[in-house]
Amino acid sequence: MRLLKMLGSVPLLSVIAGCVVGPTYQVPSPTTSSQAVLPQFQSALPKPPATEGGTTDLTRWWSQFDDPLVAELVATAEASNPSVAQALARITQARATAGSAGSALYPSVAADASSTRSKSLSGLTSNLGSVATVATSSTATFDASWELDLFGGKRKTAEAANARVFARNADWYGAKVSLAAEVGSTLVNYRACVATAAMLEQDLKSREQTAQLTSLKVKAGFTAPADGALINGSTADARQKLVVQRTECDLDVKALVALTDIPEPSLRAKLAVNQRVPQPRGFVVESVPAQALSQRPDIAVAERELAAASAEINVAQANRYPSISLLGSIGIGGLRFDGGSSRSDTWSFGPSLKLPLFDAGLRKSQVDLARGRYDEAYAGYQAQVRSAAREIEEALVRLDAAARREDDAALAAREYESYFRANDDKFKAGSGSLFELEDARRTFLAAQQSQISVQRDHVAAWIALYKALGGGWRNQAEQAALPAASPTAAPNSDRS
Repeated sequence: MRLLKMLGSVPLLSVIAGCVVGPTYQVPSPTTSSQAVLPQFQSALPKPPATEGGTTDLTRWWSQFDDPLVAELVATAEASNPSVAQALARITQARATAGSAGSALYPSVAADASSTRSKSLSGLTSNLGSVATVATSSTATFDASWELDLFGGKRKTAEAANARVFARNADWYGAKVSLAAEVGSTLVNYRACVATAAMLEQDLKSREQTAQLTSLKVKAGFTAPADGALINGSTADARQKLVVQRTECDLDVKALVALTDIPEPSLRAKLAVNQRVPQPRGFVVESVPAQALSQRPDIAVAERELAAASAEINVAQANRYPSISLLGSIGIGGLRFDGGSSRSDTWSFGPSLKLPLFDAGLRKSQVDLARGRYDEAYAGYQAQVRSAAREIEEALVRLDAAARREDDAALAAREYESYFRANDDKFKAGSGSLFELEDARRTFLAAQQSQISVQRDHVAAWIALYKALGGGWRNQAEQAALPAASPTAAPNSDRS
């Protein structure tokens, strides 16, 4: 009880421990951290059709495709992909590190107890021989120690650890966003590949029919043999292109199997249900770049690593100052032996002072090292902001271009198809030339491929924009998931 009363008499030391040495951190704004980020987006923002209503909830965006398989594959991949599991494991490690750092702020108490029974021989008598003495010795010791955080080093260590817990949470969400985007893009590529393969298959059948008709004309002497060579070469070329296209489709399936861990037969059965390129529902993009950038988990990771680096400067600075520890101990001991007993109780309490007198510049070098790491982290944060701004702007450009190309691509495909059909009918009627027919066929085929490519690019641009905007991640939601809030922070202006 006496030791507990003494420990309770240290509030003054706790007040002294409120001092924090080193720089003060403030959270940097993305728009002020890079000259590449302008107050407004320079690219056209997407305008979803009024019938869609628009949405800003990107966390449920995959379920808003017109094909339910998209959301199913994304969910399956997130549940089984090793990259997400690795990111989740890193959160556990970071939380454990934060717990360890936080425990250093509190006293530690340990107990030790032992009991020993012994027998000893003493004295001699002529008739009885040696006399044996049996004794039992018991001890119990309670030790307490508490290193006061006089200059905030331990608090800043805990702050840095909590910042990295936040960063690992954001990493985990970023891994999910990247994985979802990869699954969605691969599925879109596969569907576009299948559509192209179906188009090439139809083209091959048309060429084979033309080749058969040309062969009959050559045999009858109505057509020169050169025309037969032309159509036979054209048919062979179409056949090998179809093989190449089907190979690409198979490779997309293999990629989806690796991403989702779904057995290939089951996956192919799911893919066979629908052959159309899936279409997403549009979403609204904030007009202010700072709001868009704040939704990116990688920006949050860079900022939290910057905060941790700043806190570690404080830690290195605090290590240059004296440290005080409070040490206490209570011991209870007893000895029982034949015919008697004894007891010995002890207690001790006192401070321990550690003064860093001379270290040949070690602690100063550690401060300089921490500052160098902060400068590196700040440069990394700026680079991440620039890269993020570029990704968003590029995604907006591609989305706008694909949207403006889509109608013209569809019109071109329709008109070139009419031109091809007219030439095909003329050739079958015997009034058209094979050269004109093949030229019309090539033009029609290129227009069809362009239309499919534009459809794919339009969806791919939406997916790229989804990823560039962070996939619906929000700072507040991730902050609420942390075990303890930590002060956020920005560039160091104080180098003391």
